[in-house]
This record gives sequence, C-alpha cells and structure tokens, in this order.
Amino acid sequence: MMFNGYHDGLLQSIRTWLQEDVGSGDITTLTTIESGHESKAVIHAKESGIVAGMPVAELVFETVDQTLVFRSLVRDGERVEKGTVLAEVEGSTHRILTGERLALNLLQRLSGIATTTRAYVEALEGLPTRLVDTRKTTPGHRMLEKYAVRVGGGSNHRFGLYDAVMIKDNHIKGAGGIRQAVDRARANIPHTMTIEVETESLEQVDEALDAGADIIMLDNMNHELMTEAVRRIKARSPHVRVEASGNVSLQTVRGIAETGVDVISVGRLTYSFHNLDISLDLNAKKGGAGV
Repeated sequence: MMFNGYHDGLLQSIRTWLQEDVGSGDITTLTTIESGHESKAVIHAKESGIVAGMPVAELVFETVDQTLVFRSLVRDGERVEKGTVLAEVEGSTHRILTGERLALNLLQRLSGIATTTRAYVEALEGLPTRLVDTRKTTPGHRMLEKYAVRVGGGSNHRFGLYDAVMIKDNHIKGAGGIRQAVDRARANIPHTMTIEVETESLEQVDEALDAGADIIMLDNMNHELMTEAVRRIKARSPHVRVEASGNVSLQTVRGIAETGVDVISVGRLTYSFHNLDISLDLNAKKGGAGV
C-alpha cells in the first residue's frame, strides 16, 4: 500500500464503511445462497479511463475475509479500455458479495478522479505549469482522493489547515489587511513554512508583494488581469510563486497556464468528476455443501 503511513487509518475506515453497509448481515445473500458456496469473480471496466484504487479494493476484500484471493491484473495509473478485466476475486461467494459494493464504490470514485486529473495534465502538455488539487474533498476520503490525483499525474496542494499558511479574504478581513495578516503569521510559524496570500486585484497583488508573501494566488481573475499580475510579480520578485485558482475548467486551463503562472489549483478534480463505470461479475466456481 502506498499511503504514507495511512494504512492503519484506512483499515479502520474500511471497517466502519463495511459496518455501515452490511449492518447485521447481507440478508439477500444469506437467504439465497448456500453458506459453503464459492465463486470466482471478475472486476472489469465498462468504459475507458485511468485506474486508481486497486490496492484499496484489495484491502476491502482482505478485511471482509482474509481467505479471499484477490489478483490485480492492472496497476494504478494504467489507462484501460472498456471491457478490460482489472482484477479477479476468488473464494466464498458470501464474502465476495459482502465486499463488492464498497470495493467498487472506492475503485470507481478514485478512478474517476484519476481519469479527470489525467485529462487536465494532458491539456497542459509541454508547459511547465503544475496542476494541483484543493481541500474540496469528501470528508473522510481526503487521503484517498489526493492519492488518486497523484495517480492521475497531478500534485497535491496542502492536505489540511495545519501544513501551510493560506491567507484568504476572510483572514484579511479579520486581521485588518494583508500586511497585518502576513506579519502575524510570519511571527508565529516555523521558518520552513510558506505563506500564501489570496488576491483578487492588482492592488492586493502589490500588497502581498510588499508584505513578503512566498506564494500569491490569483483568484478568479480574467485572462488580461492575470497576465498583468504575473508580469508584475515576476518583475518585482521572481522567486515568488504564482498560483491561479477559481473556475478553472478543462477548456480554460491551458490558456490560464499560458499567462505564466507556476501552479493551477483545480477543485473540480475532487468534487466535479465522473465516476469510472466498473463492475463485478460472479462466475460460479463450485457449489455449496453437498454439491
């Protein structure tokens, strides 16, 4: 598993999600299929896309029953076509069906994020601009969704409120101005931590530069304003990184990158994407008791 120490937390989450779905038992499977029945199931893509979450799906089935045999036939990050078999699961039919929905839900969602991210990355081909996600993630799924962004070829912005200073409009209002907010943050954070300031006008860009911001975000600026902001920032402080954000789409992302920004953050990667259609089909292997 490639989740940077998140394995134990993910395992606990999977147990919780299984309990939510299964409750006291899968009543349909328990009443229709004999307890000793075993099967081999195939997980396959019903449309083309980028696969993400294979290790997560495996962990779901492993959590349901460690005797289930899960065989990944593709790796995260691979582009697959409609009809591609992604994995096989073999063992107790009861236990396969118990884990089916959770495994597919996670696999479909993460693959959808990876597929969307890859489309944005390809739209930026040949340009040095970095594509990053945002904190607009599903509560409880942030680590997984940000992992899917990386699988798709994107990068991660801050993971939470704790690992970087991002001074937004409400912080500016509360602090009494950009200068005051930056000064207070600088006085209270480690020297290794950066300070980013969100700006909406050229006047705010100048204030952020005067205050010594490390990163300046250009929020919801039109093309002309953004171009001038980048020129102004690079002329005064070439070391300051410039991030563009707000209403970025697949149709506009390349034009935004061509203004010269260093980073483009896209919330749509994790909140406005199409789940990749993935299914599990059961192929009976052998019957239950007495068969």
